[in-house]
Amino acid sequence: MNRSSLRPAVPLVMTGFLFLSVLLFFADLFIGSTHLDAGDIIRSLFGHGTTQGGIIVMQFRLPKAVTAVIAGAAMSVSGLLMQTLFRNPLAGPDVLGVSSGAGLGVALTVLTFTPLFRFTSVSPMHDWGLILAAWAGAGAVMLVIMAVSARMRDIMTVLITGILLASAISAIVSLLQYFSNEAMLKTYVIWTMGNLGNISWPQIRSLAAAVAAGLAISFAMVKPLNALLMGETFSLTVGVRLKPVRVTLLAAASILAGSVTAFCGPLAFIGVAVPHIARLVFNTSDHRTLMPGAALCGAIILLLSDLISTLPGGGHIIPVNTVTSLIGIPVVLMIVLGNTGLGRRF
Repeated sequence: MNRSSLRPAVPLVMTGFLFLSVLLFFADLFIGSTHLDAGDIIRSLFGHGTTQGGIIVMQFRLPKAVTAVIAGAAMSVSGLLMQTLFRNPLAGPDVLGVSSGAGLGVALTVLTFTPLFRFTSVSPMHDWGLILAAWAGAGAVMLVIMAVSARMRDIMTVLITGILLASAISAIVSLLQYFSNEAMLKTYVIWTMGNLGNISWPQIRSLAAAVAAGLAISFAMVKPLNALLMGETFSLTVGVRLKPVRVTLLAAASILAGSVTAFCGPLAFIGVAVPHIARLVFNTSDHRTLMPGAALCGAIILLLSDLISTLPGGGHIIPVNTVTSLIGIPVVLMIVLGNTGLGRRF
Protein backbone atom coordinates (compact mmCIF):
# COMPACT_ATOMS: atom_id res chain seq x y z
CA MET A 1 0.00 0.00 0.00
CA ASN A 2 1.24 3.47 -0.85
CA ARG A 3 2.49 5.25 2.29
CA SER A 4 0.93 8.54 1.11
CA SER A 5 -2.51 6.89 1.06
CA LEU A 6 -2.20 6.36 4.82
CA ARG A 7 -1.54 10.01 5.48
CA PRO A 8 -4.50 11.63 7.26
CA ALA A 9 -6.36 14.50 5.67
CA VAL A 10 -4.38 17.40 7.13
CA PRO A 11 -7.21 20.00 7.10
CA LEU A 12 -9.54 17.52 8.82
CA VAL A 13 -7.00 16.67 11.53
CA MET A 14 -6.11 20.33 12.03
CA THR A 15 -9.78 21.19 12.43
CA GLY A 16 -10.27 18.37 14.92
CA PHE A 17 -7.24 19.44 16.94
CA LEU A 18 -8.38 23.06 16.88
CA PHE A 19 -11.78 22.00 18.23
CA LEU A 20 -10.03 19.90 20.91
CA SER A 21 -7.85 22.84 21.95
CA VAL A 22 -10.92 25.08 22.34
CA LEU A 23 -12.67 22.36 24.35
CA LEU A 24 -9.66 21.96 26.67
CA PHE A 25 -9.33 25.73 26.99
CA PHE A 26 -12.86 26.06 28.35
CA ALA A 27 -12.44 22.91 30.45
CA ASP A 28 -9.44 24.62 32.06
CA LEU A 29 -11.75 27.49 33.00
CA PHE A 30 -14.48 25.28 34.45
CA ILE A 31 -12.30 22.70 36.24
CA GLY A 32 -9.99 23.74 39.04
CA SER A 33 -8.85 23.07 42.57
CA THR A 34 -11.73 25.27 43.81
CA HIS A 35 -15.29 24.37 42.84
CA LEU A 36 -17.22 27.14 41.07
CA ASP A 37 -20.73 27.16 39.70
CA ALA A 38 -20.74 26.88 35.89
CA GLY A 39 -23.20 29.76 35.55
CA ASP A 40 -21.00 31.95 37.74
CA ILE A 41 -17.99 31.18 35.53
CA ILE A 42 -19.89 32.17 32.39
CA ARG A 43 -21.12 35.37 34.01
CA SER A 44 -17.57 36.14 35.16
CA LEU A 45 -16.31 35.93 31.57
CA PHE A 46 -18.78 38.67 30.70
CA GLY A 47 -17.93 40.69 33.80
CA HIS A 48 -21.07 39.84 35.79
CA GLY A 49 -19.89 37.09 38.15
CA THR A 50 -19.73 37.15 41.93
CA THR A 51 -16.74 38.82 43.55
CA GLN A 52 -15.01 35.58 44.56
CA GLY A 53 -15.84 33.68 41.37
CA GLY A 54 -14.89 36.61 39.17
CA ILE A 55 -11.51 37.00 40.83
CA ILE A 56 -10.71 33.29 40.50
CA VAL A 57 -11.75 33.11 36.84
CA MET A 58 -10.40 36.44 35.56
CA GLN A 59 -7.25 36.68 37.66
CA PHE A 60 -6.21 33.03 37.81
CA ARG A 61 -7.93 30.51 35.53
CA LEU A 62 -8.23 32.61 32.37
CA PRO A 63 -4.63 33.93 32.48
CA LYS A 64 -3.45 30.37 33.21
CA ALA A 65 -5.29 28.93 30.21
CA VAL A 66 -4.05 31.70 27.88
CA THR A 67 -0.49 31.17 29.12
CA ALA A 68 -0.77 27.41 28.52
CA VAL A 69 -1.72 28.01 24.88
CA ILE A 70 1.09 30.51 24.30
CA ALA A 71 3.76 28.51 26.16
CA GLY A 72 2.76 25.15 24.66
CA ALA A 73 2.92 26.48 21.10
CA ALA A 74 6.19 28.34 21.67
CA MET A 75 8.09 25.47 23.33
CA SER A 76 6.91 22.96 20.72
CA VAL A 77 7.96 25.10 17.76
CA SER A 78 11.28 25.87 19.48
CA GLY A 79 11.93 22.12 19.84
CA LEU A 80 10.98 21.53 16.21
CA LEU A 81 13.47 24.18 15.07
CA MET A 82 16.24 22.65 17.17
CA GLN A 83 15.59 19.12 15.94
CA THR A 84 15.77 20.24 12.32
CA LEU A 85 18.73 22.58 12.85
CA PHE A 86 20.84 19.92 14.61
CA ARG A 87 19.31 16.99 12.67
CA ASN A 88 18.88 15.37 16.06
CA PRO A 89 15.59 13.68 17.14
CA LEU A 90 16.40 14.25 20.82
CA ALA A 91 17.12 17.96 20.53
CA GLY A 92 14.97 20.23 22.65
CA PRO A 93 15.24 23.24 24.97
CA ASP A 94 15.55 21.16 28.13
CA VAL A 95 17.61 18.26 26.75
CA LEU A 96 20.28 20.48 25.16
CA GLY A 97 20.51 22.80 28.16
CA VAL A 98 18.87 25.77 26.40
CA SER A 99 16.23 26.08 29.12
CA SER A 100 19.04 25.96 31.69
CA GLY A 101 20.78 28.81 29.87
CA ALA A 102 17.57 30.81 29.93
CA GLY A 103 17.26 29.95 33.62
CA LEU A 104 20.75 31.31 34.26
CA GLY A 105 19.72 34.59 32.65
CA VAL A 106 16.65 34.71 34.88
CA ALA A 107 18.73 33.83 37.94
CA LEU A 108 21.15 36.67 37.23
CA THR A 109 18.23 39.07 36.83
CA VAL A 110 16.22 37.93 39.87
CA LEU A 111 19.10 37.26 42.27
CA THR A 112 21.51 40.01 41.20
CA PHE A 113 20.26 42.83 38.97
CA THR A 114 16.72 43.16 40.36
CA PRO A 115 17.84 43.95 43.94
CA LEU A 116 20.72 46.06 42.59
CA PHE A 117 18.54 48.34 40.44
CA ARG A 118 15.35 48.09 42.53
CA PHE A 119 13.09 46.89 39.73
CA THR A 120 9.65 45.88 40.98
CA SER A 121 8.10 42.59 39.92
CA VAL A 122 5.27 44.45 38.16
CA SER A 123 7.53 46.85 36.30
CA PRO A 124 7.62 46.57 32.46
CA MET A 125 11.38 47.05 32.75
CA HIS A 126 11.48 43.99 35.01
CA ASP A 127 9.41 41.89 32.56
CA TRP A 128 11.50 42.75 29.51
CA GLY A 129 14.66 42.48 31.60
CA LEU A 130 13.69 38.87 32.36
CA ILE A 131 12.91 38.18 28.69
CA LEU A 132 16.14 39.70 27.38
CA ALA A 133 18.21 37.91 30.02
CA ALA A 134 16.54 34.59 29.17
CA TRP A 135 17.15 35.19 25.44
CA ALA A 136 20.82 35.89 26.09
CA GLY A 137 21.26 32.78 28.24
CA ALA A 138 19.42 30.52 25.80
CA GLY A 139 21.27 31.98 22.80
CA ALA A 140 24.68 31.50 24.46
CA VAL A 141 23.99 27.81 25.07
CA MET A 142 22.66 27.38 21.52
CA LEU A 143 25.88 28.89 20.12
CA VAL A 144 28.00 26.43 22.10
CA ILE A 145 25.86 23.48 20.99
CA MET A 146 26.04 24.64 17.37
CA ALA A 147 29.83 24.90 17.57
CA VAL A 148 30.07 21.37 18.97
CA SER A 149 27.62 19.92 16.43
CA ALA A 150 29.58 21.51 13.55
CA ARG A 151 32.73 19.66 14.65
CA MET A 152 31.17 16.40 15.86
CA ARG A 153 28.16 14.93 14.10
CA ASP A 154 27.62 12.16 16.67
CA ILE A 155 24.23 12.61 18.34
CA MET A 156 25.37 11.37 21.72
CA THR A 157 28.31 13.80 21.80
CA VAL A 158 25.97 16.74 21.26
CA LEU A 159 23.55 15.48 23.91
CA ILE A 160 26.36 14.92 26.44
CA THR A 161 27.59 18.44 25.77
CA GLY A 162 24.11 19.78 26.51
CA ILE A 163 23.95 17.78 29.75
CA LEU A 164 27.39 19.04 30.81
CA LEU A 165 26.40 22.64 30.05
CA ALA A 166 23.22 22.22 32.10
CA SER A 167 25.28 20.84 35.00
CA ALA A 168 27.75 23.73 34.82
CA ILE A 169 24.92 26.25 34.72
CA SER A 170 23.27 24.53 37.69
CA ALA A 171 26.50 24.95 39.67
CA ILE A 172 26.65 28.67 38.83
CA VAL A 173 23.01 29.14 39.82
CA SER A 174 23.67 27.34 43.11
CA LEU A 175 26.41 29.86 43.88
CA LEU A 176 24.07 32.75 43.08
CA GLN A 177 21.43 31.23 45.37
CA TYR A 178 23.95 30.80 48.19
CA PHE A 179 24.88 34.48 48.15
CA SER A 180 21.38 35.90 47.52
CA ASN A 181 19.00 37.29 50.14
CA GLU A 182 16.06 35.29 51.43
CA ALA A 183 13.31 37.17 49.57
CA MET A 184 14.99 36.88 46.16
CA LEU A 185 15.87 33.24 46.79
CA LYS A 186 12.23 32.41 47.53
CA THR A 187 11.13 34.15 44.32
CA TYR A 188 13.63 32.17 42.26
CA VAL A 189 12.83 28.80 43.88
CA ILE A 190 9.11 29.26 43.17
CA TRP A 191 9.98 30.13 39.56
CA THR A 192 12.02 26.91 39.12
CA MET A 193 8.95 24.79 39.88
CA GLY A 194 7.32 25.81 36.61
CA ASN A 195 3.98 27.54 36.97
CA LEU A 196 1.36 28.80 34.56
CA GLY A 197 -0.77 30.53 37.16
CA ASN A 198 1.45 33.27 38.58
CA ILE A 199 1.49 35.48 35.50
CA SER A 200 -0.33 38.82 35.41
CA TRP A 201 -2.08 40.23 32.36
CA PRO A 202 0.71 42.78 31.67
CA GLN A 203 3.22 39.91 31.76
CA ILE A 204 1.04 37.85 29.43
CA ARG A 205 1.05 40.75 26.96
CA SER A 206 4.85 40.89 27.11
CA LEU A 207 5.09 37.12 26.68
CA ALA A 208 2.61 37.11 23.79
CA ALA A 209 4.51 39.87 21.97
CA ALA A 210 7.83 38.04 22.31
CA VAL A 211 6.37 34.67 21.28
CA ALA A 212 4.55 36.25 18.31
CA ALA A 213 7.88 37.61 17.05
CA GLY A 214 9.53 34.19 17.46
CA LEU A 215 6.68 32.38 15.70
CA ALA A 216 6.67 34.90 12.83
CA ILE A 217 10.37 34.27 12.23
CA SER A 218 9.84 30.49 12.48
CA PHE A 219 6.99 30.37 9.97
CA ALA A 220 9.01 32.53 7.57
CA MET A 221 11.76 29.86 7.63
CA VAL A 222 9.58 26.93 6.50
CA LYS A 223 11.25 26.51 3.09
CA PRO A 224 14.85 26.56 4.41
CA LEU A 225 13.82 24.11 7.15
CA ASN A 226 12.47 21.66 4.55
CA ALA A 227 15.69 22.02 2.58
CA LEU A 228 17.80 21.32 5.68
CA LEU A 229 16.02 17.98 6.10
CA MET A 230 17.64 16.90 2.82
CA GLY A 231 21.15 17.77 3.99
CA GLU A 232 23.56 20.68 3.64
CA THR A 233 24.61 19.78 0.08
CA PHE A 234 21.03 19.80 -1.18
CA SER A 235 20.33 23.03 0.71
CA LEU A 236 23.23 24.76 -1.01
CA THR A 237 22.12 23.55 -4.45
CA VAL A 238 18.66 25.08 -3.99
CA GLY A 239 20.11 28.43 -2.91
CA VAL A 240 19.87 28.22 0.87
CA ARG A 241 22.49 30.38 2.58
CA LEU A 242 23.37 28.15 5.48
CA LYS A 243 25.03 30.62 7.84
CA PRO A 244 22.24 33.27 7.83
CA VAL A 245 19.62 30.51 8.06
CA ARG A 246 21.33 28.94 11.08
CA VAL A 247 21.64 32.30 12.82
CA THR A 248 17.97 33.07 12.15
CA LEU A 249 16.84 29.67 13.43
CA LEU A 250 19.08 30.09 16.47
CA ALA A 251 17.51 33.47 17.20
CA ALA A 252 13.94 32.19 16.75
CA ALA A 253 14.46 29.12 18.95
CA SER A 254 16.14 31.22 21.65
CA ILE A 255 13.35 33.82 21.58
CA LEU A 256 10.64 31.18 21.94
CA ALA A 257 12.29 29.03 24.61
CA GLY A 258 13.76 31.98 26.49
CA SER A 259 10.52 33.97 26.61
CA VAL A 260 8.48 31.06 27.98
CA THR A 261 11.17 30.05 30.47
CA ALA A 262 11.43 33.64 31.73
CA PHE A 263 7.80 33.73 32.88
CA CYS A 264 6.73 30.09 33.31
CA GLY A 265 9.93 28.49 34.51
CA PRO A 266 11.34 25.30 32.98
CA LEU A 267 8.61 23.28 31.21
CA ALA A 268 10.05 19.78 30.90
CA PHE A 269 9.81 17.63 27.75
CA ILE A 270 7.32 19.81 25.83
CA GLY A 271 10.00 20.93 23.36
CA VAL A 272 11.48 17.49 22.71
CA ALA A 273 8.34 15.31 22.77
CA VAL A 274 5.62 17.34 21.05
CA PRO A 275 7.32 17.69 17.62
CA HIS A 276 7.48 13.87 17.45
CA ILE A 277 3.84 13.59 18.44
CA ALA A 278 3.01 16.00 15.60
CA ARG A 279 5.08 13.93 13.14
CA LEU A 280 3.27 10.80 14.26
CA VAL A 281 -0.18 12.39 14.01
CA PHE A 282 0.31 14.09 10.64
CA ASN A 283 2.70 11.45 9.23
CA THR A 284 4.90 14.01 7.51
CA SER A 285 8.20 15.87 7.81
CA ASP A 286 6.98 18.86 5.80
CA HIS A 287 7.32 21.94 8.00
CA ARG A 288 4.38 23.61 6.24
CA THR A 289 2.25 21.10 8.14
CA LEU A 290 4.52 20.38 11.10
CA MET A 291 4.93 24.00 12.20
CA PRO A 292 1.22 24.75 12.84
CA GLY A 293 0.67 21.11 13.84
CA ALA A 294 3.38 21.19 16.52
CA ALA A 295 2.11 24.55 17.83
CA LEU A 296 -1.43 23.18 18.10
CA CYS A 297 -0.29 19.90 19.72
CA GLY A 298 1.84 21.84 22.20
CA ALA A 299 -1.10 24.01 23.23
CA ILE A 300 -3.32 20.93 23.64
CA ILE A 301 -0.79 18.99 25.71
CA LEU A 302 0.00 21.89 28.03
CA LEU A 303 -3.71 22.63 28.53
CA LEU A 304 -4.25 18.93 29.30
CA SER A 305 -1.26 18.95 31.69
CA ASP A 306 -2.67 21.98 33.46
CA LEU A 307 -6.05 20.24 33.83
CA ILE A 308 -4.42 17.13 35.27
CA SER A 309 -2.39 19.23 37.70
CA THR A 310 -5.63 20.43 39.34
CA LEU A 311 -7.18 16.96 39.79
CA PRO A 312 -6.27 16.48 43.47
CA GLY A 313 -8.74 19.25 44.39
CA GLY A 314 -9.11 20.75 47.82
CA GLY A 315 -6.94 23.69 46.87
CA HIS A 316 -3.97 21.44 45.99
CA ILE A 317 -2.24 21.72 42.61
CA ILE A 318 0.47 19.39 41.26
CA PRO A 319 3.44 21.24 39.65
CA VAL A 320 2.80 21.28 35.91
CA ASN A 321 6.38 20.11 35.29
CA THR A 322 5.52 16.78 36.93
CA VAL A 323 2.67 16.20 34.49
CA THR A 324 4.59 17.23 31.36
CA SER A 325 7.42 14.91 32.39
CA LEU A 326 5.03 11.96 32.77
CA ILE A 327 3.66 12.68 29.28
CA GLY A 328 6.99 13.42 27.61
CA ILE A 329 9.26 10.72 29.05
CA PRO A 330 7.49 7.77 27.32
CA VAL A 331 7.77 9.61 23.98
CA VAL A 332 11.50 10.20 24.49
CA LEU A 333 11.99 6.55 25.49
CA MET A 334 10.29 5.41 22.29
CA ILE A 335 12.63 7.63 20.28
CA VAL A 336 15.71 6.31 22.09
CA LEU A 337 14.64 2.68 21.69
CA GLY A 338 13.72 3.25 18.05
CA ASN A 339 10.26 1.74 18.39
CA THR A 340 8.56 4.52 16.41
CA GLY A 341 11.11 4.99 13.63
CA LEU A 342 10.81 8.73 14.07
CA GLY A 343 14.55 9.13 14.59
CA ARG A 344 15.20 7.89 11.04
CA ARG A 345 13.58 11.02 9.64
CA PHE A 346 16.66 13.10 10.54
